[in-house]
Amino acid sequence: MRKIKIGHLGLGHFHSESKLECVRRYPDLFEVVGLAEPDEETYVTFSSHQPYQGLERLSVEALLSRDDLDAVLVECDDWNLVPYGQMCVEAGKHIHLDKPAGESIPDFERLIATARAQGLVVQLGYMYRYNPGVVKCLEMVRNGELGEILQVDAVMSTEHPKWVREWLQRYSGGTMHTFGCHLADLVLLMQGMPDTITAYKKMTLLEGVEVYDHDLAVFEYPRGVSTIRTSSFEVNGVGRRQLVVAGTEGTVELKPLETSDLARFTHMTLATKPDTRHREYLDTKQTVELPPVKGRYDAMMVDFAAMVRGEKENPFTYEYELRVQRASLAACGLEVDLRGAPPA
Repeated sequence: MRKIKIGHLGLGHFHSESKLECVRRYPDLFEVVGLAEPDEETYVTFSSHQPYQGLERLSVEALLSRDDLDAVLVECDDWNLVPYGQMCVEAGKHIHLDKPAGESIPDFERLIATARAQGLVVQLGYMYRYNPGVVKCLEMVRNGELGEILQVDAVMSTEHPKWVREWLQRYSGGTMHTFGCHLADLVLLMQGMPDTITAYKKMTLLEGVEVYDHDLAVFEYPRGVSTIRTSSFEVNGVGRRQLVVAGTEGTVELKPLETSDLARFTHMTLATKPDTRHREYLDTKQTVELPPVKGRYDAMMVDFAAMVRGEKENPFTYEYELRVQRASLAACGLEVDLRGAPPA
């Protein structure tokens, strides 16, 4: 089996270290040929951390000019993800692009169009797509086991220190920018694109930081509404991350969506209609055991290798990634055409 020669671009993203650490756990799949971090302060701050040890530092241009380079992990600061991702696809490299994909729909459309013209893989860093509970739930949705899906509610919060809330001031959506993209992805997977998205953004003003850190977005469908909620102040917010999918034939609860170590998913709760009268008063839930996982990103990165080698099609199409991006920005309160034209 051919190894994927992969480069690592950027040390600034919150997921950078853990993503690279994951890739380096699979030496039979990946050979990491070097890393690039154009910002000297960022490099000095993070380069001594364990996941980066033993890797040659290259300039972005030197990394992308390598003829043997197959793919790049684009893990720079959020605001540079799409510009550097664009450089990678222009150089003919497959990319794993962390999320969210910036705040400019036209810039992301250009990246997608460039990748599509060359048949390149663009994998976004939405790790919940590979959560065993999400995979099982989506399978049930697509098989019709839950009936018509009428409501999805998703929560992704944490308790941020002051410096992170200050960092989030850079984005008009605050916590909805960094967390809401994950949740918009889940809602679209279960229900498709909504008719409208309405954003409700609030500031707690904790520690005097003026940032939208208490956010709600309502996704409106012909027969109901779904919600996504994010916050930056919740004690045990990670332990209460959740996904609830309610259909006419059953309800799935993933609560918590993640455990405190961000990996050890164990079970989900399923409630289905009992064959009895007055069933609305009965608690019919059952526990569904889930397969074990190695870590938060393992399944995603193994899938990336298979796509780069041409062993499988990317299950998340270019068009779908654009829909997720539009929905994510609308949830942040930006003016977005949810039915934007597909990439050329």
